[in-house]
This record gives sequence, structure tokens and C-alpha cells, in this order.
Amino acid sequence: MKKEFVQFRCSIYEKKLLKIKAKKSGLSISEYCRRAAFDHRIVERFSDEQIDVYKLLVQYQVNFKRIGNMYRKRNPKLADEVVQLANEIRKHLYNFKK
Repeated sequence: MKKEFVQFRCSIYEKKLLKIKAKKSGLSISEYCRRAAFDHRIVERFSDEQIDVYKLLVQYQVNFKRIGNMYRKRNPKLADEVVQLANEIRKHLYNFKK
């Protein structure tokens, strides 16, 4: 249970920046400041547009993997390039999780 009150001074610009960063993280300004002060991880929430892009990348990765498997016997070099592209997309998708 939080009972203590802490205040600090900042410029108008700093206050606006704190509000923006807290909102993007889905946190109150107080919780954002507490996490920042104690070096806790602060994760920015994805916008609806970012979520749509993520879903699209997932679908591309799956499709390229399927295409690579389809061409495996006919053209192994092309299949390897397509699979490599799918793996690169997967690496970018893992960066979303960080």
C-alpha cells in the first residue's frame, strides 16, 4: 500500500514528455516515474497500426516458408533464398518482443 507522497520539479517540456512516455507505456505518470527510478523495465505498448504490421509480418513469414518448401525439389537455390527471407522476417518479429 502506497502512503508516501514524493514531489519533484521539472520543466513544462519534461512534464509533457513524461505524460507522453507514460501514456505510450500504458502507465500513470507516477508508475512510470517509479519504474524509471528503480530501473524496472518499461515497455511501450503497440499502437493498433503497429499490431496490424506485426500480424502482416507473421503472415509473410509463414507464406515465404511455405513457398520455400514448395520449391525445394524444383529449384533448391531459390528455395534456400526464400527460407532465408522467412528467417530474416522471423528475426524482426522477435525484436517486437524485446
